[in-house]
Amino acid sequence: MLTSHPTLLIGPSDWDVDVMPREEFARRIDALWRAFPEAPCAIVYGNPAHHAELAYLTNLVPKLEAAVAILSRSGAHEVHLGGGPNMLGSAKPLTFITDIKPLRGGPAIGRRALEMKEGMPGTPLIIGDGYMPTAFHQGMDEAMGEEALNATAQVWTLMHRSSSHELNAMRESAFALNGAMTAITDAKKAGAGVTEAILAGEREANSRGAQDIRTLFSLDGGRTLQPFTTTLTTRVDPLQVYVAARRFNYWTEGFVALSDNRRPVIARARELLRQALAAIKPNVKTADVMALIYAGSRPYQMHPVTERAIISRLGLALEEPPHTNPGMSFEVGDIYSVRAGLTNGADEHAIVSAMARVREGGTDMLWTA
Repeated sequence: MLTSHPTLLIGPSDWDVDVMPREEFARRIDALWRAFPEAPCAIVYGNPAHHAELAYLTNLVPKLEAAVAILSRSGAHEVHLGGGPNMLGSAKPLTFITDIKPLRGGPAIGRRALEMKEGMPGTPLIIGDGYMPTAFHQGMDEAMGEEALNATAQVWTLMHRSSSHELNAMRESAFALNGAMTAITDAKKAGAGVTEAILAGEREANSRGAQDIRTLFSLDGGRTLQPFTTTLTTRVDPLQVYVAARRFNYWTEGFVALSDNRRPVIARARELLRQALAAIKPNVKTADVMALIYAGSRPYQMHPVTERAIISRLGLALEEPPHTNPGMSFEVGDIYSVRAGLTNGADEHAIVSAMARVREGGTDMLWTA
């Protein structure tokens, strides 16, 4: 889901060696070198809005300005952080890389990449360059005298399969998500207005260590979703809510439709979600599960919010590849967000979802509506 991005990332994103040990990053970087055996180094770019690849390889989430990691095959990795020298200290707890320097533009990165080649003949890799400003990219290429080899898609491939450490991080994220959803549900039952209910959820997620929390809600019975633009004391029923929570850099998300009354469209969406989750097993085609939801939607139509996003992977990115691509079939170890959204095109609407990890023989639930 596309949500409003906060102006400033303020939540806790320190590297926790007990959650994501140094060996996990070594494994990921070694896999990158195996995929590109001639590459002497890799330039990894990220900014506050787009940093999944940078976080995957370094744990670093830049909070104010862009950052570039230069990974060396020798192991002498560096981080170049935007914002000036005064920002360097704030980045030290965020990554296992200890050599942190000011980011001084594309040409400086290009020259440093050449130095880190250390006489090796291969071409440097570039990762996350789709987010890189054009002038920065051009200056870097000119300084290197060549274009770096784009390895972003390969990193996306590496990000597909969840390790045990990543699964634990996702469970911590789901703990924050579940707290938010429970608090919103309880507040609505107690008669809270929209703002009070959503803020109750955000407070609970923050108390559970969420480093980021995104929310959307509906004022028209679930037909459309919107972020906060003003304080709303209105009590809404049904209340359609979307919450995304991040913990240890990993995202979980959920849709829930809440009502004080029995509503057939909500009941049908929940039943469709149960059927879809029961059908998910290793090697089952994702298209078959999508078709199950489509076929079971009658007499309703597919909700436009989820019609083209019934299934997606989830992890370090919320609305970007590789997680927006569910792949051809469900794979063991992968974590998926599954959504069932229905509407009659008039006054009945509902979206519910679940997050499941595929294992041999079925799934394990991280969260479900």
